[in-house]
Amino acid sequence: MAGTLVAAGLGMALPGGLAGLVPWETSGSRPAAADPSAGSPTPTPTPTPTPSPARFSLLAAGDLLPHEPVVASAADGGRTDFSPLLAGIDPWVRGADLALCHLEVPVAPRGTAPSGYPLFGAPSELVRDLGEQGWDGCSTASNHAVDRGYDGVRATLRHLDAAGMGHVGTARSEAEQDAPQLYELRRADRRITVAHLAATYGLNGLPVPAEAPWAVDLIDADALAAAARAARADGADVVVVSLHAGVEYTEDLTDQQTDVVRRLARSRQVDLVIGHHAHVPQQIARVGKGPDKQGMWTAFGLGNLLSNQSADCCDARTNNGLLLSATVTQKAPGSRARVTALEWTASTVDIAAGHRVHTLPDLLDDPSGSTLSGDELEARADRVRAAVGDAAPERTAPHETTGPAPDVVPRTDD
Repeated sequence: MAGTLVAAGLGMALPGGLAGLVPWETSGSRPAAADPSAGSPTPTPTPTPTPSPARFSLLAAGDLLPHEPVVASAADGGRTDFSPLLAGIDPWVRGADLALCHLEVPVAPRGTAPSGYPLFGAPSELVRDLGEQGWDGCSTASNHAVDRGYDGVRATLRHLDAAGMGHVGTARSEAEQDAPQLYELRRADRRITVAHLAATYGLNGLPVPAEAPWAVDLIDADALAAAARAARADGADVVVVSLHAGVEYTEDLTDQQTDVVRRLARSRQVDLVIGHHAHVPQQIARVGKGPDKQGMWTAFGLGNLLSNQSADCCDARTNNGLLLSATVTQKAPGSRARVTALEWTASTVDIAAGHRVHTLPDLLDDPSGSTLSGDELEARADRVRAAVGDAAPERTAPHETTGPAPDVVPRTDD
């Protein structure tokens, strides 16, 4: 109430009329003099604040395979534009903190026309539109990587550079091949570095360019583990490996897939493996011990993100892919960053609508604008669930970004 104060150090209230007196005057007894030998009171230390965890999301997707009908769907008058085909997943890509795609085919070299199967050469506009959508980089090691020779390798990386995107799996020099692709994210007042590596099982019988023996990374588990170890020694907090391997149109894993993944898990240097090539979704699992003895997260096959494949040519499951969502957490500065959650979302291509890409959760929620029936959407969703298994949960909504876009670190100083 008014006119009352609290006597410092006594924990009692003084009536208003005595408010001007010091405490000993109210009792008539002067306190004893302080003992000079007692020294000054020990100050209470200020607690050290607990550092905030740094956290971000990583999105990966299936094969980008621009067959000639896909390129035709991207034709817009006198120009080529893939953005309308990919627009259905805009929120998913833009909501991710780090988005990594898989460019299965090279870009057609300057002065040559785009081409489809069996020797691909994508229009350069595909790379431009991927960058504009929000993809931060792509793996480029695949069985089609040298479809257009060394000129195609160089054209691909030149256009990825121009789009501000990272790349790994093919290279223009030995120094570039030796360097992982690094992405630096700033979260919780610190920097977290992600290293990306990639390799393919083969090149469809085509030779590695004689003038560029370092043009494509071929799968070698020991070499990948050594590269992961070197990346960590150079400061990488997280290591992601993209593997282009397996047999097309089957969920069954090959001995090479399982052997390489086991060996990478045994190295304890790799946090996440992302698989491609089968063109159908394959299982997700935690393999071996991994970096934290809890198992290394592995998505053996992410299927197709964009292609013309379907039951008409190949297999009904080729209509589908996976958007893989990983959450990476670093609890404190200097501690090991971990993949603390992994989720997946089924994607699909509506070929009849002009090769439009969507997530199945979005279409099941609102099928307007799609040519696919409700029964067909449910069938596609069921096929994906059966292939993926139950090691990781399904995600039905996109992430929201947690901070600024990553810095893409050039692989060489060239």
